[in-house]
Amino acid sequence: MDAVDQARAYAKADFSASNSLLIQLFQQHFPGLTPHRILDLGCGPADICIRLANTFADAEVTGVDGADAMLEFAREAIGRSPARTRIHVVCDRIQRFNDSQYDVVVSNSLLHHLADPDDLWHAIRRLTLPGAAIMVMDLMRPPTRTMVDSIVDTYAGNEPEILRQDFRNSLCAAFTPDEVSEQLRANDLAQLSVEVVSDRHLLVSGRLE
Repeated sequence: MDAVDQARAYAKADFSASNSLLIQLFQQHFPGLTPHRILDLGCGPADICIRLANTFADAEVTGVDGADAMLEFAREAIGRSPARTRIHVVCDRIQRFNDSQYDVVVSNSLLHHLADPDDLWHAIRRLTLPGAAIMVMDLMRPPTRTMVDSIVDTYAGNEPEILRQDFRNSLCAAFTPDEVSEQLRANDLAQLSVEVVSDRHLLVSGRLE
């Protein structure tokens, strides 16, 4: 989302339900975990970065996103957060980003935006410590166009048309659980599990070996 109008519409939209779900699922899948360095790939306006920093008071959180227009909204939001000194954002493509190893990597709704989904799985391999906790949540492609339209109406019925169209395109571009499972097998990440967690989201989670 390099265009300012797209970034603004996304940043102002209410994704609190799905973003809260990711945090809840993380705590359920990794109970008692006290991470030190968390990486959010495709962080967008940094709402999840802020939620993670608020949840894990001893963690440094880094968000990476390729759209500087989106990160302008992220920086504004971080500046208002009490945890702002522990949250950092970087404008970079995940294919190029190279930093010290992380013990947690999360990603929300990035996978379906990538021209090559393997780029996400390669980045997770490259940027993590052994045993790192991984959680990737993404949209799940509905089986019919009628179901796509129903989901858009249900969850974005009152949003601007630019966001509705982006949501519709994203649902159509998303993967099925079986397709994601095959991606994991092809990238030697079969130890990660895939599950359906809502009528529009799938979740990849587990620890790297």
